[in-house]
This record gives sequence, structure tokens and C-alpha cells, in this order.
Amino acid sequence: MAKLAGPSQPVAVNRKAYHDYFIEEEYEAGMVLTGSEIKSVRAGRVNLRGAYARVENGEVWLFDAHISPNEQTGAYFQHDPTRPRKLLLHRREINRLAGKLEQKGLTLVPLDIHFRNRRAKVKLGLARGKKLYDKRAATAERDARREIERVLKQRSYQE
Repeated sequence: MAKLAGPSQPVAVNRKAYHDYFIEEEYEAGMVLTGSEIKSVRAGRVNLRGAYARVENGEVWLFDAHISPNEQTGAYFQHDPTRPRKLLLHRREINRLAGKLEQKGLTLVPLDIHFRNRRAKVKLGLARGKKLYDKRAATAERDARREIERVLKQRSYQE
């Protein structure tokens, strides 16, 4: 009997999403990929910057995620790097997302791509856009936290 593994390290992370949005909820969705795409994802040749997801006709689609073509695959079997990719979620999750996306200011952004039990998954975040002053406050908070950690680290070395 094979042991089920937990989530592995992310293959690709959308750091810009955490900078530009407040993430309110997270969902994990499967991805429908071709053979050359899955090889590229396993090699880590994925870019999620600028990518977004949308609910269309009761299905969730991922747009503008760039998965580079695989060098070992022949030209005939290559995929379009930025083609829309279907995401797999339960029907009630899709309905809940569709209802929440109708609210003003909410969008669906991919946060990372990782593997769970040898299957490629994308973590989606239901997000609300940050204003410029929110970004400045987050940066100031992060810098203050680093400064506190640095001081505490110096104190622990001195003792």
C-alpha cells in the first residue's frame, strides 16, 4: 500500500500576488495538462506573474500562466506556453467561487503550483486588491519585523 504524501515544496510561487492582493480564502485545484506541460512543470519552468483565474460556463480556467515548452519534446507535440488551462474543483466550490467573484473587488489569482500525490495542483487565492498605502504599510511592517529579529539575534549572541 502506497503511503500518501502531504504537500510538497512549491514548484512556482506567485510572490507578486501576495504583494498586490489581500488573500481572503485559498483553494486547491487540479490542473488539466498535456504531457509536455507536465514535464516542464516538473522541471520548474513555470511563471505565474500576471496569471489569473476566471469562472466561465461553470468551469474554472487559468489564464496567462506561462509554462515553457520542453526541449526534449518534438515540435509537433509542443504546447502553447500561455494557453488557457482548465482547473478541476468540486461543483459546490465552483458555485461558491462564482458567487463570491460577483462581489466588487474580488478576483481569483494563482498563488503557487505544487505536486500532491504526483499530481500537479494550483493553489488559488480569492483576493482583494491592495491600495498603494496598504503596500507601504506591509513593507514597513516587514522591515520592522526584520529589525526586531536582527536585534534579538545580536542579543542572543552576546549572552
